[in-house]
Amino acid sequence: MLAGSIAGFSVFALDDRNQRRTLALYLLARLAQCAYNSAKSKNKFHLWGSHWRHGDSLLFSIACAQVMYAFVMRPESLPKSYQNFIQKTGPVAAPVYKAVRDCARGLPIDVAQLSVYLSTKKGFQNIKLEEFPSIIPCSIIHPDTSSCVVNNAKAASATFRKTFPLYFSLTFVPFVVLHLQKFMDAPAHICWNALKNAVRSTTFLSAFVGIFQAVICLHRKVFSKDHKLVFWIAGGIAALSVLLEKKARRGELALYVMPRAADSMWYILVNRHLLPDVKNAEVALFCLCMGGIMYYLEHEPDTMAPFLRGLIRRFLASRISNPAPPSSRSASYTYLQTLDAIKKPKSEEEDRETNNSTPPSQQYDLESIPGL
Repeated sequence: MLAGSIAGFSVFALDDRNQRRTLALYLLARLAQCAYNSAKSKNKFHLWGSHWRHGDSLLFSIACAQVMYAFVMRPESLPKSYQNFIQKTGPVAAPVYKAVRDCARGLPIDVAQLSVYLSTKKGFQNIKLEEFPSIIPCSIIHPDTSSCVVNNAKAASATFRKTFPLYFSLTFVPFVVLHLQKFMDAPAHICWNALKNAVRSTTFLSAFVGIFQAVICLHRKVFSKDHKLVFWIAGGIAALSVLLEKKARRGELALYVMPRAADSMWYILVNRHLLPDVKNAEVALFCLCMGGIMYYLEHEPDTMAPFLRGLIRRFLASRISNPAPPSSRSASYTYLQTLDAIKKPKSEEEDRETNNSTPPSQQYDLESIPGL
């Protein structure tokens, strides 16, 4: 734990404070996972709802609700790359999001900027713009079509086309790099599994976009006034599309989105002066979490996610995280074994080496090399 905490100061190599905070919160989520699994295995602590079949989906839903609320109402609380990913994945333009944000806050909308955007869309002449509207209508959110159902279907299909190549590469390339021997043994089977997983993950993300837009449109059909809480609820409902993913993937997705949600919440609370802005607090948190992670890696590795455990062990020397068991043989036993080995005929040793030679299929297994 001490070694991991001291090594955590290497995070100072990152100049961006926001990036350091994101990494610290990611490690905090993983450390909480390890601590909870450890306590649960020892019957010391059980979180309410931990026996639920879809508890991971609930965690993912809460995290997505905060992320989508932050994206619409407080985009500055999210990393720029994360904002760009959500913006490119969804069908709504940035000027429209700004108008929705101003309207929900009771501020005047930028009519000139919104008019420039809508002038490129058909049917612009039929849209009446106001400086203080009670709600931004669907005709502005999706000006290309008047039907909300058609718009949501187009949004889902467009998301599928845009993100499928990304998900296929994320599914296929890491497996080939980390499990080269398995890919060489059965390339067709690996490609087929990668294709199925990519289609499944892309369908989940497409459904997320479609459901989120559907909830926003439904609110505009029922109510005449916008509210900031609508986007939080829409994000939580849209996140239920994670049920399309595999059970093992849901927990990983929840632990990936949760640090983003916590990062956004941290920023908002500090900005509202509800939390103190302590200098280098993210560095202290990163060091503490890294020490805890290294402790569990050494003493309770089963509490860690297999992917994280395997990833760390690929970078560390194998004897650090996988110490060899102490030998119970005495010095005299070792000496006698050495004498027996010297007395054995050379031909007998050669026969044994021939019979126990490594098969060709294992000679090029990268996973068998310590440190890789």
